[in-house]
Amino acid sequence: MEKPRQVVRKFLARPQHEGAGAVVRRSIGRFELRYFDPFLVLDEFSVSAPAGFPDHPHRGFETVTYMLEGAVTHEDFEGHRGTIKAGDVQWMTAGRGIVHSEMPAGPGTSKGLQLWVNLSSANKMVEPGYQEIQSKDIACTSADGVTVRVIAGHAMGARSPVCTRTPTMYLDFTVRPRAAVRQPVPASWNAFAYVLEGEGVFGAERCAPAGAHHLLLLGQGDGVEVWNQSDRPLRFLLIGGEPIGEPVAQLGPFVMNTEEEIDMTVDDFERYANGFEKARHWKSQAMVALGVE
Repeated sequence: MEKPRQVVRKFLARPQHEGAGAVVRRSIGRFELRYFDPFLVLDEFSVSAPAGFPDHPHRGFETVTYMLEGAVTHEDFEGHRGTIKAGDVQWMTAGRGIVHSEMPAGPGTSKGLQLWVNLSSANKMVEPGYQEIQSKDIACTSADGVTVRVIAGHAMGARSPVCTRTPTMYLDFTVRPRAAVRQPVPASWNAFAYVLEGEGVFGAERCAPAGAHHLLLLGQGDGVEVWNQSDRPLRFLLIGGEPIGEPVAQLGPFVMNTEEEIDMTVDDFERYANGFEKARHWKSQAMVALGVE
């Protein structure tokens, strides 16, 4: 690593309401940072039944759900259903269209993160699909006071089995007090860090530490250095991706390249066409149980 990346912007993700009663801390996709190519949204969410994310559509990108506590039940109009538990990852390719729900799987509060990764124009209309990895199967390694869980990409000799259509790294680091991380990142990629617990110093040892719920945009370079100078463990995500470099047109859960494509997507959804055919007669079990028409 010849040129460590420095922090160029820092945001505190504040709580806001989203879905049906869920609370999210949105750091990407807010008014100060609408898009950080190829990343559209990063939400840290907290939800307790009966709140959640009921039936809703997507087209043109991928969602990555990483559970921290509790569990969420996912189901879609293709009949795919499952529970994402603490430590599990679901990498969903919405592609040409999907309608699904994400609701708490039991009592108590469920917490996690959802990242939206954009797809290139060549991949926006691919068939929907899933890559689901249980916590026990996530690549993990430790050395010198640092533990990393590799959601996507590779770090410290560990490699994720996830195949990313948009080249992406997604690393979950835990750093013991007085330990440090030196992680390469491809120089052409955009990258950021998001602090989950504790506080860390990013980029240069002289910098002020950043605490929980802070997003740190990293500048140009071929890697990142992070120090835990506190007496508590530090946990943070390091996420990077290859920029797509294409125009972005977005209307809520639809992300395409032009406004004309957005108009076509809305029309497809309303007419149950071109990927949304099965939405006409589908309703999630969660909505049926709640008696929603």
